Amino acid sequence: MMVTEPIWYFDIYCIIIIFMHHGICMVSTPSSSIPSLFFRIVREYLSGEPFSAYQEAMYFSRFLQWKWLERSVVCACQVRATGKMYACKKLEKKRVKKRKGEAMALNEKRILEKVNSSFVVSLAYAYETKDALCLVLTIMNGGDLKFHIYNMGNSGFDEQRAIFYAAEICCGFEDLHRERIIYRDLKPENILLDDRGHIRISDLGLAVQIPGGETIRGRVGTVGYMAPEVIQNESYTFSPDWWGLGCLIYEMIQGQSPFRRRKERVKREEVDRRVCEDQEEYTEKFSEGAKDICRQLLCKDPKERLGCRGCGAAEVKLHPIFQNINFKRLEANMLDPPFCPDPRAVYCKDVLDIEQFSTVKGVNLDPTDDDFYHKFVTGSVSIPWQNEMIEMGCFKEINVFEMDGALSSDLDVNRPNPAPKRGFFYRLFHREASASVPPAAVRGGGA
Repeated sequence: MMVTEPIWYFDIYCIIIIFMHHGICMVSTPSSSIPSLFFRIVREYLSGEPFSAYQEAMYFSRFLQWKWLERSVVCACQVRATGKMYACKKLEKKRVKKRKGEAMALNEKRILEKVNSSFVVSLAYAYETKDALCLVLTIMNGGDLKFHIYNMGNSGFDEQRAIFYAAEICCGFEDLHRERIIYRDLKPENILLDDRGHIRISDLGLAVQIPGGETIRGRVGTVGYMAPEVIQNESYTFSPDWWGLGCLIYEMIQGQSPFRRRKERVKREEVDRRVCEDQEEYTEKFSEGAKDICRQLLCKDPKERLGCRGCGAAEVKLHPIFQNINFKRLEANMLDPPFCPDPRAVYCKDVLDIEQFSTVKGVNLDPTDDDFYHKFVTGSVSIPWQNEMIEMGCFKEINVFEMDGALSSDLDVNRPNPAPKRGFFYRLFHREASASVPPAAVRGGGA
């Protein structure tokens, strides 16, 4: 309190001075209109003389350089300006149009823009090519949880590893729910590992932002992972995500999902019936703590489910199964994961995705699609881009204003531009041209 009070006093003092300067009586002004009025006055003032002075200063030149760098072209999965590697998710334009997936693609892109979490994949850029819309995302080299659960020896993980991943997903849900975003599609293949072994939630195509104080309906998700209230088309807020966490913890420990055995052929209706009516079974792989958290997360009644009793992620974190997890250190990325991927290994099956290379017939792109593309293609996303500039050393290199008491060369408008460097092809062809000229002409043409 000793630190913050002077700051608040200073802010209030500034507001009073500005209001007095404009002849506004704070006593007669409704309190609800003061913030908007204050911001309008400040904006009008800053857009005048201060902004004109700023445009003449060296800081504006540096700002323009940053904006140019922000619009650098993304080449495949590497940013040309910085060299940073990303994963590029390509959405073929004709396939999106054929499936009427414009709204879903735009929704995923807008959701990703809103989220800034260490436990959710980050969107860095959105751009387009002639044939595709591209989302440039956090690169995750460690594969997905489905591969690790079923293709790395015996199915399933030891409890310690499963609980570590569950804790990180809990943090990811906390960040999403804080923005009133429900994920709705938690399953092993949507959880990706980075090169250190930390996880991130991916594929937010079914996520949706819920307005404050409202609920939503919608039977969306993956069979076997949808909560009873989703199957029964009831209203809900964030309860399906906590149900999904229960399913995932169960699958990570048991090596199969709670309501369908691995590769079991069963109709969708039967799986839905099991979800709504049957009680999951536990083997000796589960400790009492693991059984308890799964039972609380897989409670059929969303009002009684862990995470839905009023405190959200906070009440899930308090479960005894997480007693050895320091969530503050986890959120600061200071805990070592129980498994670190081998950088030489490829954590995926060697299976060709036929659809990826097939052509879409009978669909033509036309000018009516341009409005959708315009909304989708917005370039860089501010926070991931700023992190990239710092991580790759660009900020330190560019953010120099003076050298030895003088303006840095790129800010000095009076300094002549350096001559462009001669490229390889210039030197090559210049050499060939010189070699083709007769010796007499080289000497000046004299006999």
